[in-house]
Amino acid sequence: MKSSSPKIQRRHISGVFLLNKPLGISSNAALQKVRWLYRAQKAGHTGALDPLASGLLPICLGEATKFSHYLLDSTKRYQTTVFLGHSTTTGDVEGEVLLEKPVPELNEELIQEIIAKFVGEIQQVPPMYSALKKEGRPLYELARKGIEIEREARPITIYAIELLSFTENSITLDVTCSKGTYIRVLGEDIAKALGTYGHLTYLHRIQTGHFDLIPSYTIEYLESLTEAEREALLLPAYAPVQHFPQIQAPEGRAEYFSRGMESNLDHPAEPQVLVFDGEKCLGLAEITDKKRLVPKRVLNL
Repeated sequence: MKSSSPKIQRRHISGVFLLNKPLGISSNAALQKVRWLYRAQKAGHTGALDPLASGLLPICLGEATKFSHYLLDSTKRYQTTVFLGHSTTTGDVEGEVLLEKPVPELNEELIQEIIAKFVGEIQQVPPMYSALKKEGRPLYELARKGIEIEREARPITIYAIELLSFTENSITLDVTCSKGTYIRVLGEDIAKALGTYGHLTYLHRIQTGHFDLIPSYTIEYLESLTEAEREALLLPAYAPVQHFPQIQAPEGRAEYFSRGMESNLDHPAEPQVLVFDGEKCLGLAEITDKKRLVPKRVLNL
């Protein structure tokens, strides 16, 4: 009888690792690999990247998961290449060719004029190949069965589009956008506005909220380090909200805050503040207009 491999001893470790996700694996697979390397009890990512997309995927470990939704809702920045001339079923190179159309002669003035039309608040129809759900089932499951359902357009914001380069049949862009933006759909829509079809051949996320991509922070790099070296790469558990106003807990009230109890505080009202006891972050709170400090997310570090 074969002996079972020893069970990994999970640790109560907290912090944020700014993973540079590689091509070819899902965000969840990358998350589980990082969690395994840190032996973390709890972990979560902050906005999925498709297997054919690479780049910044902040991984929240332990107590940092209490703040992960702030990054899910944050502004993202991508670099992407749209290949022109035909569309695919998935909007990227993974799908089968769907429609073809000649590519008009491109020049910088034409491209700049077209992409400028997509900057600002726009409506976007989510793709069938997405994790959005219809009656509890992800749309991509229906799409794989050849089923297409009507999707309502949703408001998104494109803050900026920069033209990085172009060829006779491709354009490469730098896009800063709101949460909920599908770059595949944006690429298809820009191609149509240029008078042709298109699909993504490259998608790389370089920014999430106030975090920038660190190219060397790969899974392979993590694997090469000792446990202590890995821990040294972690940002604090409160890093997703480190840009919020910071205050000190009222004298003698730190322990009460950590128990979720309110305190009096002579301070102007604030919807979200980080509360510290010296250099130790206790968590996130609200200061009401009645000068009450109300704990909202308490850190157990």
